[in-house]
This record gives sequence, structure tokens and C-alpha cells, in this order.
Amino acid sequence: MADYRRYAKKPSNTNTTSEPEADEEWDIYADEGERLDGFPDEGEVEITAVTPLRKPRHHYKLTFGELNLMVHEDVMIKYRLLKGMSFSKEELESIVIANERQTAYAEALNYLSRKARTRTEIARKLKEKEIHPEIIETTLVRLQQEKLIDDELYAQQWAKQRVNSQKKGKVWIRQELRQKGVNKENIEQALEEIDPNDEIASATILAEKNGNRLREKFLIKKEKRWLF
Repeated sequence: MADYRRYAKKPSNTNTTSEPEADEEWDIYADEGERLDGFPDEGEVEITAVTPLRKPRHHYKLTFGELNLMVHEDVMIKYRLLKGMSFSKEELESIVIANERQTAYAEALNYLSRKARTRTEIARKLKEKEIHPEIIETTLVRLQQEKLIDDELYAQQWAKQRVNSQKKGKVWIRQELRQKGVNKENIEQALEEIDPNDEIASATILAEKNGNRLREKFLIKKEKRWLF
């Protein structure tokens, strides 16, 4: 099993208030090899307090006596992580993995909420967050199954938009899609679906705009010569 990053830490104080903690900093992706450090290998530990956190959003601190564990609210609900419930270290390890998966998924959804992304773009974003490669792959598979990412459709829509709105040619579009990590097959298929008439019309409009700019520059320079 991969060595996932931990979500546990020793508390900075023994306060177990149920009020949100505004300033407490949580290292979501701490050093490898420290997952559930300090939790007993045998027996069970009981949740003595559940505290909502302001940062990161939608996360809760679970207190187990002198130890803490942070989880996403979806994971807390799924595993019924309530005050008074007890868990073995093995069970908590499964919860930690589930938590990282949910956190990665939430990060991906937040990234997608701004605009459509390619598979590679999301993978890069999650890698920046230092999420484990296996968790990234699991997240990408889930997003594809839920039809939230589709490189083939993305390439088609991107190509049409760049031709019609930005007046870009196929060479430019091909390079852009390559930079976004779209594979060659999807790129070429998207370019084939571009209407040649649209491409010609876009090129004509762009040429006219460039021609007008050059004429304006020429007239300005000519006028300056006459002034001096």
C-alpha cells in the first residue's frame, strides 16, 4: 500500500471547544511516513471532541485525547465520526486515505468551477498541492466517469472557439492544445471538424484588421514627416 500523507497532528493546546478555530494552521500534506504518528497500534481510541475549522473550509478537527485528526466533512459523515465513537488505528488509516481522496476531489471540483479543464491540467494542479500520484489518478478516473472532464470534447470546443472568436489558425490551436496535454488523436480530430469556410472567414477578418493597423501606422508616420 502506498505511503499516503498524514492528516494527524498533536494539538497545540488541550482546548476541545466546539467553536470554529480561526487561526489554527493545519498542514494537510505533511511529511510522508508520519501518518497517524502517535496513535496506538493496538486497541481503539475514542473521539472526545469534534471541532469545525475555518481553514481549510469544510474540514473538522477530531480530538482523540491528546491527538488530533483532520477530516473533510463528507468523510466525517460517511464514517460517522462523532464524539464518543471509537476506532482502531487500522480503521483510521482507511479514513485517512478516504480523506485524501475526498480532499483531492474537492480541489479538482474547485479548479473546474472556474472553467473547463483538460485531464493534464487537473493533474498538474493536484500535483502542485503535493497530493499523492495514486490519489491523483483515482481522482481523474472519478472525474472522467462523472463526465466532468472529457479531453475529446474539450479539444473540439476549444478549436471552434479559437477559430470563431479569436480568429486563430490550426497551427496555433494545435500548439495550444498540446500545451494543455491533449493527446494527438483528439487534437487532430478536433481540427478536422473545423469548417474550412469558418477558418477562411476568420483568416480574412484577421488579415483585414492587421491591414488596417498597418495603414494607420503608415499614415501616422507620413503625417509626422509633413509636420517636421
